[in-house]
Amino acid sequence: MRRFWVGLVALVFAAFAGPCLAAPAYGGGEILWDHYGVGHVYAKTTEGLFYAYGYAQAKSHGEAVVKLYAQARGRAAEYYGPEELANDKWMAVNDVPARTQVWTQQQTPEFRGYLSAFAAGFNAYAKAHPEAFSDAAKRVLPFTASDVVAHSLRLFQYQYLAPPALLARLPLPAVDPLEPAGSNGWAIAPARSASGHAMMLMNPHLPWATGWSTYYEIQLSAPGIDLYGASQIGLPVLRFMFSDYLGFTQTVDNVGGVTFYVIKPKGSGYLFDGKVLPFVSKTHILKVRQADGSMKTETLVVRSTVQGPIVADKPEGPIAMRVAGLDRPHALEQYWRMATAHDFKGYEAALRMMQVPSFNVIYADRDGHIQYLFNGLVPKKQGRDLKFWTSAVPGDRSSTLWTDYLSYDELPKSTDPAGGVVQNSNDPPWNAGWPTVEDPKPYANQIAASAVSLRMEQGIRLLAQSPKISFADLIAKKWSTRSEVADRIMPDLQEAVQMYGTDLAKQAAGVLTTWDHTTQADSRGSLLFLDWLDRPGAASGYSATGFARPYELAHPLTTPGGLSDPKAAAAALDAAAKDMLATKGVLDAPWASTMRITWGGQNLPANGGPGRMGIIDVLDYAPPKDGTRAANFGGTYVAVVSFDGPTKAKVLMSYGNASQAGSPHIADQAPLLSKQQLRDAWRTRSEVEAHLESRDGF
Repeated sequence: MRRFWVGLVALVFAAFAGPCLAAPAYGGGEILWDHYGVGHVYAKTTEGLFYAYGYAQAKSHGEAVVKLYAQARGRAAEYYGPEELANDKWMAVNDVPARTQVWTQQQTPEFRGYLSAFAAGFNAYAKAHPEAFSDAAKRVLPFTASDVVAHSLRLFQYQYLAPPALLARLPLPAVDPLEPAGSNGWAIAPARSASGHAMMLMNPHLPWATGWSTYYEIQLSAPGIDLYGASQIGLPVLRFMFSDYLGFTQTVDNVGGVTFYVIKPKGSGYLFDGKVLPFVSKTHILKVRQADGSMKTETLVVRSTVQGPIVADKPEGPIAMRVAGLDRPHALEQYWRMATAHDFKGYEAALRMMQVPSFNVIYADRDGHIQYLFNGLVPKKQGRDLKFWTSAVPGDRSSTLWTDYLSYDELPKSTDPAGGVVQNSNDPPWNAGWPTVEDPKPYANQIAASAVSLRMEQGIRLLAQSPKISFADLIAKKWSTRSEVADRIMPDLQEAVQMYGTDLAKQAAGVLTTWDHTTQADSRGSLLFLDWLDRPGAASGYSATGFARPYELAHPLTTPGGLSDPKAAAAALDAAAKDMLATKGVLDAPWASTMRITWGGQNLPANGGPGRMGIIDVLDYAPPKDGTRAANFGGTYVAVVSFDGPTKAKVLMSYGNASQAGSPHIADQAPLLSKQQLRDAWRTRSEVEAHLESRDGF
């Protein structure tokens, strides 16, 4: 009888704990899943934490992560078909597979063990749930630590710094597009906080299409560790995080980490400092899966120079590409050390590793410190100006070959500024601690001295409005859809229309006089204004074109301003009005009559607008289809954090915390986004268990 009861208790415990998911080396913990599909890892060891994180990603985003890892191997065409061949060629050109093996061996033994644990956790889920993966995905599995390293290399160096799309613009300046990837990061010091505690906003913006840009929210706990935040799928560390000690968020910056060189061939080699050097050639055999399952092969011969591989052949000559950070294999470990630090000193020590190749970092902690850092590997370049270095530069001389980077101490930064706030919205670093202005002159050939970003200027305005900012105020400011561009030029546009406008343009101007300058769902006039904004003669929040007064670093709240060509601006409004009548039948159709959130099959009214309108709450939309435009870019993960001790936070994952087919958490947070609402971040075990959906034991 005793044996019966012992067996029954064991059976009940096993059913309650959920399936075992770990080998003994990683075991002794569990993942609790809340009602929004957020995993809360409780591990007995750091290795177990990484193992469970890999398992969780496989459960929530398994199919997507497998494809990313296949692409990072440079073998995606072998697994999936010809549509992946362009990626595989880019990986081969940049020798990613070979560098991956070197980087994997260069990891510290401890951290390499963590990467192996992450891969093992992913493999364990895939083995236990083969039905969750396609036949193509099964061809890719299993994973090792090298796959994790390869994905980080591809993401940081060849998706952010040097995506293959750059090739289409050679050999002209390789500058940012007019609509840069948007993000907002704010940190508020205790002196500016109503509670007397530091606060921060984490608000990255990226494309919503499932893939490299997809974010994943999780809590990671082990002895001495309790982290909450998000990162892009496939990464084993958090890029946006907070703990009871500190937090950091990131925005995209431009470190100038890619340089293109025009090579001068001579004979069978190329000229360099008056000598003829041989090209280094490497042959890659790429397999391409056909529809019937058979394989074809393509041979790719890559020539390399002292600068880097030849990535294009142009009339000017072969173009070689040099990418920053190929000698810095420890970016993932740096993120881990940043996240697990307990104070600013420990966090700054992690930053000094200088392994992460780009991204602004905004920081706050429970001790009240805040910081903005123009982080990344900024090449030390000899002389010339920024225009020279963002063009294809002469490759026949060593004077253009950079070999080192600015140190941490040399990077632009703002630490505990007198104004009590730091902020960035993908703009250059000079106004991050406004009203303190960083001098751009020492960086004249490396970082843009002035680049128009009225979204950044709207952020400065919002943060300057209140001497003390409460937690509720910070949330409200995050949701602001007010257009800085409209505020800046509306009087000039009205005057231009009265002088030069047609009767229809004057009618449109009348609509704009009653518009509230926001892109709330019920705002009338916002669609008309955006239509005008995207026409020649208008002004844009991401370009100096169209403004009469240039941007001045010391005056971000008043410059740029005015209309450089009032007559063209009036004509643009006439054209926008005609388009509105043709497509909507009225000039004052509400924003949500066109702008919708259709993620996961839903159809909800959208708030928020494109960053070029100078709006903090960024949502951008696909081209019109059947009279509507679907949100496909902008706010992804959101966290508003206060270091009250314990830290409290409100969060949102706009498109849901899963992409795996059949998951109930695909788009389950879209209604919150539509209503501009955040949810509580459940961090204590009691909170999580009060909102428990399921659990997995390991």
